[in-house]
Amino acid sequence: MFRISQYMREIAEAERTGQYPAPAPRVRQQPGKDARVAAGQRPGPVVIWNLIRRCNLTCKHCYALSADHEYAGELSRDEVFTVMDDLKTYRVPVLILSGGEPLMRPDIFDIAERSRAMGFYTGLSTNGTLIDAPMADRIAATGFDYVGISLDGLRETHDRFRRLDGAFDRSLAAVRLLHARGVKVGLRYTMTALNAHDFAPLLDLMRTERVDKFYFSHLNYAGRGNIHRGQDAQHLATREALDLLYERAWDAARRGLDEEYVTGNNDADGPYLLQWVQARFPRWADALHERLVAWGGNSSGVNVANIDNLGHVHPDTMWWHHTIGDVRQRPFSQIWSDTSEPLMAGLKAFPRPVEGRCASCQHFALCGGNTRTRAQQLTGNPWAEDPGCYLTDEEIGAVAGSDADRLALTPFRKVHILRQEASHV
Repeated sequence: MFRISQYMREIAEAERTGQYPAPAPRVRQQPGKDARVAAGQRPGPVVIWNLIRRCNLTCKHCYALSADHEYAGELSRDEVFTVMDDLKTYRVPVLILSGGEPLMRPDIFDIAERSRAMGFYTGLSTNGTLIDAPMADRIAATGFDYVGISLDGLRETHDRFRRLDGAFDRSLAAVRLLHARGVKVGLRYTMTALNAHDFAPLLDLMRTERVDKFYFSHLNYAGRGNIHRGQDAQHLATREALDLLYERAWDAARRGLDEEYVTGNNDADGPYLLQWVQARFPRWADALHERLVAWGGNSSGVNVANIDNLGHVHPDTMWWHHTIGDVRQRPFSQIWSDTSEPLMAGLKAFPRPVEGRCASCQHFALCGGNTRTRAQQLTGNPWAEDPGCYLTDEEIGAVAGSDADRLALTPFRKVHILRQEASHV
């Protein structure tokens, strides 16, 4: 997740005080000795947990390909609790309870209450259509730290994407019910060519409804998102959307508004923000660059993990077609630390063994090679260049020649290699 508002607030503070906040180092688990460090010495990953696959909707871009029927073999409550104990020992800080539609799971509040009691930051990812006043009361009483509700556009667009008439009105009502009860609520929006026209109105709706957070998700090629990838928004539309998002986030930061804007599934957003700042506040560009290097870009398989409804572990939610382990057979902590699995070894490598444009990109230290799922889905090779990168060859500093030549000519890649070598001294 790329936290736009965090950086915009820092720039706003720098403009007021004349001093940019110092960067905070980002912890990355690396193969070899770092991956084997005891769990007590490093935080575990954020875990997005699809506790149930059943859903009352069949959304066009669902990575879980959910439907409204029971799915056999899902983890029981006792099995979930056992896994939670291991996650706590492994120092996992955050649990995002998702689905399907998690509110269709009968014991969802038992799980959420235990999660809160154990000290996890506990989020709920829902489509919102099942939240009436009594359900909103229960969500508020449980004490979720955050509830994310998906909106794909305004009424006509959203209902078409969700394949349910009235879905928009029900989800918006849920936002209002939760907001009235003091629950932190965010809107989640996945942009495609079919709903890009509703992006600006959704931002206006967020402000009108005083929603706390807006999550802009780039379309990733997984599940129904893979089926519809031919309708992915073109790169120019992506850039225009981010221009608008950055301007909105800057306006909120400059005015001191309590609004949060984040993006996901395209780590080119970091370098693109750097360009935005270079054009408007050039004296803070170097400091922001340092901050973005500390962030490090894509963290699939490193700082973010996924457990599905059957207990299968994936590098993130978009890797459901690739399982790295099963919590019924091995504890999550052992699965996540094991780099004998080739994909996980590559994801945890520092730097990652990316190819093509990604290998020659001068912003590699900022984005970490971007999202590997799109490359794998399109080419069969998870290390190929990310087809979702919307930066031009000129912007990434691409040069002609062999991969070896490009690596030799890429200064930021050299920095990563030197850091890797230093970590093993």
